Amino acid sequence: MRPTAGLPAVALPSVGTALRVVESLLLSGGQRTARRNAWTAVQEDRRRARDRVEAQHVLEAVSDRTSRAT
Repeated sequence: MRPTAGLPAVALPSVGTALRVVESLLLSGGQRTARRNAWTAVQEDRRRARDRVEAQHVLEAVSDRTSRAT
């Protein structure tokens, strides 16, 4: 197939943008806000979990170092 001359190129929306458009059509404002808040909470929980794992590794490393020194 040859491109048709004179037709402008159209950028396709990202998947995220398409999902937000569908969400806005299907859900009322309150539900949309609740869903967005829930997703933000999930992301924050994941960040805290990563921080806990990192802190645990640091504590274990310090504990190993101090137990060998005594």
